[in-house]
Amino acid sequence: MVRLTADLIWKSPHFFNPVKERELDLRGNKIAVIENLGATEDQFDTIDLSDNEIVKLENVPYLNRLGTLIINNNRITRINPSIGEFLPKLHTLVLTNNRIVNLVEIDPLASIPKLQYLSLLDNNITKKPNYRLYVINKLKSLRVLDFKKVKNKERLEAKSLFALEDVMDEIQRLPPKPVSPAETPKVSEAAEEQQTPKVVAPTPEQITAIKAAIVNSQTLEEVARLEKALKSGQLPADIKGLNDNILLDNVTEKPEDMIHDDRGQADGESNGTQEHTNTDSTSMEQD
Repeated sequence: MVRLTADLIWKSPHFFNPVKERELDLRGNKIAVIENLGATEDQFDTIDLSDNEIVKLENVPYLNRLGTLIINNNRITRINPSIGEFLPKLHTLVLTNNRIVNLVEIDPLASIPKLQYLSLLDNNITKKPNYRLYVINKLKSLRVLDFKKVKNKERLEAKSLFALEDVMDEIQRLPPKPVSPAETPKVSEAAEEQQTPKVVAPTPEQITAIKAAIVNSQTLEEVARLEKALKSGQLPADIKGLNDNILLDNVTEKPEDMIHDDRGQADGESNGTQEHTNTDSTSMEQD
């Protein structure tokens, strides 16, 4: 196994390829890990890492110039999910003859904004059902897949086949809905309303009811609670019925009081009449 060092990079062949791009040739060095590519100082349009032993396509520095990455005949099974952030102008990626097995393992390639040419030939992924349509649907900018042009008919078919999956992806990418300041007090008020018992200011009649309840209380705790309500000037909701009971008692007792008063008045009138009669009799006798 050979490490990809800065010294190896600058000792490796670099030239202008047939399409007039500056290329760095790092093939056939038994490299297992991508590292130190920052030593290229972003001076190359194409980097060829073919015929090595690379397992993961990761640890790539920011290379704004790099347009083509050739990395076939390696052992790649995984791709960095954020690889597109480091290769903003990459348009061609050759991953022929690697060890990519599952469809979701190519999802990170969707982060490469300008990827147009991709080869995944001789990977087990190509044997999966709907492989080609899956890749076309994931990589919207793709023009050529496995050296075959992507047709508009395939795009429509892929879009139809994976429509539900696209919707679910969009939902997962949505940020959580922020709670506006206007909504927060409402929630707090509702919670507070449920937790805090309502109190109402007592009327004079209710104050009288509390005093009467204090007199009739059976325990010291009840007396203390009622005295506290009377001093605070607020009547707890559960004591509010006392006033109704007092009023009801007054209504019940009133007819008896009226009868008693009527009797007293009647007796008084009778006595007065009798006294008046006696007085008149005495007066007549004197006459």
